[in-house]
Amino acid sequence: MSTDRKKKNYKLRQSRYSKNTPQKGQKKSLSQKNAQKPKKTVKPSVKVSFLGGLNEIGKNITLIECEGDMLIIDCGMAFPDGDMLGVDLVIPDFSYIEQNADKIRGIVLTHGHEDHIGGLPFLLSRVNIPLYGTPLTLGLVGNKLREHSLFNKTKMTVVNAGDTIRLGCMSVKFIHVNHSIPDAVAFAIHTPAGTIVHTGDFKIDCTPILGETIDLSSFAKVGDEGVLALLAESTNASRPGYTRTEMMVSDSLNMLFSKAEQYRIIIATFASNVNRVQQIINTAHKYGRKVAFSGRSMVNYMEVAKKLGYLNIPENILIDLDMLDKYPREQIVLVTTGSQGEPMSALSRMAYSDHRKVMVGEGDFIIISANPIPGNEKTVGNVVDELLKKGCKVIYESMYDVHVSGHACQEELKLIHRLVKPKFFIPVHGEQKHLRKHAELAEFLGMERKNIYIGDVGSTVELNQDYMKELSPVPAGKVFVDGLGVGDVGSIVLRDRKHLGQDGLIIIVASLDVYDGHVISGPDVVSRGFVYVRESETLLDEVRKLALDILEDCAEKNIHEWGIIKNRIKDEISKLIAQRTRRAPMILPILQEV
Repeated sequence: MSTDRKKKNYKLRQSRYSKNTPQKGQKKSLSQKNAQKPKKTVKPSVKVSFLGGLNEIGKNITLIECEGDMLIIDCGMAFPDGDMLGVDLVIPDFSYIEQNADKIRGIVLTHGHEDHIGGLPFLLSRVNIPLYGTPLTLGLVGNKLREHSLFNKTKMTVVNAGDTIRLGCMSVKFIHVNHSIPDAVAFAIHTPAGTIVHTGDFKIDCTPILGETIDLSSFAKVGDEGVLALLAESTNASRPGYTRTEMMVSDSLNMLFSKAEQYRIIIATFASNVNRVQQIINTAHKYGRKVAFSGRSMVNYMEVAKKLGYLNIPENILIDLDMLDKYPREQIVLVTTGSQGEPMSALSRMAYSDHRKVMVGEGDFIIISANPIPGNEKTVGNVVDELLKKGCKVIYESMYDVHVSGHACQEELKLIHRLVKPKFFIPVHGEQKHLRKHAELAEFLGMERKNIYIGDVGSTVELNQDYMKELSPVPAGKVFVDGLGVGDVGSIVLRDRKHLGQDGLIIIVASLDVYDGHVISGPDVVSRGFVYVRESETLLDEVRKLALDILEDCAEKNIHEWGIIKNRIKDEISKLIAQRTRRAPMILPILQEV
């Protein structure tokens, strides 16, 4: 190329460069500024709705929704408290799920405890949704679904820790965690709006009985990639330090077994605590004892755990409950349900001499290997008292280290926060005091209060890369299961049951003339749970006379509206009884026309 041509090309390149590059003292154009500035990607929002698990223990269920797709995390139940007379179980209100059934892509399960899977049969009887969980979790769920004739109708997909599944626009990674039941997992839910981490129930145990320690590296990796929100359990948020390792229980069991050489050993624990049962079996084998299981849930859990390889049982160590009398008492270990003093549990029936196959007495060494759930202290205390009255030696004090928690304490919660590094934080799984304490921990670690949300059952929060805001609540609440009835017992029924239980009932029966309303027969007064009839005949005669006067007065005044007549009877008899007894029984008038 000639020298003139080279100079010409050089000048051309220089002129092009000078047009796009500002000279010294010259400002950049707006188009140049925008060209150099990377455009911010606008992400959609994700909604999180809580149908349970906030401001309560149990009944855990959470919905995640993004771009028209929804998934459900867990579906648990709760046990009734003392005010829920006659109620067997408490489950979430599923009306919001039923309204959005066509959007729901699946239910992912963290682990196999009742407060996380106990509501599934009641939900799946209404809407058919596929389930995703680890092998033991789905094994336990399968047993529940068989009892409700739902097993063959439900699609269940086994997912191992470390795997990722796709549900609509969202993908869910299963992360291994330690808990008091094997196969527990946390979730990293990748949505178009960002990643949400849900810890499930967990603790950090460096010496677990079964399996590996918690997969902290996966939490750290997700945290490095960026996490929009962390939903972390709060059960032990008020407890400082670290949760003790399950291995501590082995040492305590060894010590207690050596003390109980001349006794039959009965150990009450949670049926779902497979790790604890494994330790009991190991210790029994060491001391040459046979092991039997008592309690339907205990037998069911152990069958599933053994079948799936989560329970290692030495040969010839297990015996049936019917074979207890064929062995000396000092060669027996009986593992039973009832650590919470449940009225129908095996240990409670033993304590009250109501068990068909096991009678307890002076030759029994009973270990309660669980701490009372808040609210159960009185019930557990009553069972312990009854066992002591029968001459049993009972170990229930915490000083013996026969139980450790399966939930993370403050230092473990802090570690997860540091690894995940979320933009927003929502404490879950606990009462208000637990949620508040967990929020304080997050603030202590440097998170701004505006980025922390404490919700309630029914709360819905919208999460975006730029903001977090509370939306209108969704339908949610408690549904009571009483026998075969689901939802047919409400607050009014419970109020009436409480009223009957506290003050009793008076029934007033009378037959009235169909033409003029005058009394043909009666009124008869029936008392139940109010006063002892033989000692209160004068009072009941007063009630009968007053009821008759009211009925005759209504007939004379030509009042035939039964609602008005019954209300008069209730009001005036209530006043009479209050004056005479300072009590307020339920008054039930029954009138018929003849």
